[in-house]
Amino acid sequence: MQNELVLRDIHMTAAPSWWPPAPGWWGVAILLLVVCALAAWLLRRRRRRRDAIVRLFDETIAHASTPAAKVAQMSELLRRAAIRRDPAAGQLQGDDWLRFLDAGSQPPMFVAGVGRTLGEGGYRADTTQVEVDALQRVARDRFLAWMAVKR
Repeated sequence: MQNELVLRDIHMTAAPSWWPPAPGWWGVAILLLVVCALAAWLLRRRRRRRDAIVRLFDETIAHASTPAAKVAQMSELLRRAAIRRDPAAGQLQGDDWLRFLDAGSQPPMFVAGVGRTLGEGGYRADTTQVEVDALQRVARDRFLAWMAVKR
């Protein structure tokens, strides 16, 4: 009697199940959730800060009683934002101040545009509401752009 070796065909094992995932995938999922939560928190914080800055500008202007007072308030808010950006801006006067406000904007809105009212409008009794409204749009944009700068 001979011992015969019985050979069988090769059987493949069953494919691994897709659930539950391997521990590494759990780590990736948790990391992804943390990154998404952090991004959402940062976006919400930025949006709330921007909304607070917009409210500050709008409410300050709304509390001024005359067009000249509104221009003066806009000038004060812009001066504060400018000092935050460049401490030397607090000393600028007249056309130098208007040129500083125009820095980086095309076309210039303060030296040659509606922003010219900012230079003298706070001292004129005949400043009209139409001039103030036009100035407010330009001043608000500049204020928001400068307040968004992070140190």
